Amino acid sequence: MTQAESTTEIKERFRGFLPVIIDVETGGFNAATDALLEIAATIIKMEPDGELYVDETIHYNVIPFEGANIEPSALEFTGIDPYHPFRDAISEAEALERIFKSVRREIKSTQCTRAILVGHNAHFDAGFINAVAARTGIKRNPFHPFSHFDTATLAGLAYGQTVLAKACLQAGIEFDNKEAHSAAYDAERTAQLFCTIVNVWRQCGGFDATL
Repeated sequence: MTQAESTTEIKERFRGFLPVIIDVETGGFNAATDALLEIAATIIKMEPDGELYVDETIHYNVIPFEGANIEPSALEFTGIDPYHPFRDAISEAEALERIFKSVRREIKSTQCTRAILVGHNAHFDAGFINAVAARTGIKRNPFHPFSHFDTATLAGLAYGQTVLAKACLQAGIEFDNKEAHSAAYDAERTAQLFCTIVNVWRQCGGFDATL
């Protein structure tokens, strides 16, 4: 088989879906009432030989919506000051629109049908994405409405670890706990973990779109 014949594209790997890693930092656990404080999306790409790799991360600090609940324990955990004058935060509507625009552009570029959210405990991130979209009236959500890839589940299967930091270390991915709980940092590490698991699965004889 020649190099040209063996070339594959990401649209062929996940049944037309484009995996996009999302991480949010919030003012609590309730997507309906608690503030979205940070959001990040990491784009992954595929080498011609079928290996996934991390490409770029888009990140925004977010202004809490009017009336949003913010738990002091959540701020203590993340270290975020929602009202710091140098946060350069934008509204949740603008942040989500920018994220969605970037994702739709990548969907078009890769000829995928739509995106599928990848997250560490993905239902949490998806819940906030969907709540913000509903609250702000954003209609063109590029993500599958209910299916996700959860790296906590995948890492539990692959490495026997479900905590992001421990799973990354088990996978040979550097993890700095001082940088953790930033949406951009966690999204990038989650993306590296996802790519590593998929690539190792392929190397071990799992699904290979080049065949």
